Amino acid sequence: MLPQFGTAVRKKNLNSAVTAELGGGAPDKASVDAAWLVLEAANDLGDHAAIDACRRVIDAELTGTVAGSSDIDLVLGYFR
Repeated sequence: MLPQFGTAVRKKNLNSAVTAELGGGAPDKASVDAAWLVLEAANDLGDHAAIDACRRVIDAELTGTVAGSSDIDLVLGYFR
């Protein structure tokens, strides 16, 4: 089987992030990586609500707690 690159890997990881959130676990690596990207864009745009949501997702990963589903939804849907 060939390795997956680019969009295929990101879609797979983002889907697993949503699944993990629905299961009530701590945010997975994909949602935290997305939070860092969104945080950078939100800082550039002055989007304070998105900045706060990204910080909560990142903090949840660092502390091993559960991020709110609304924060995960905002992060994963930010560029859509």
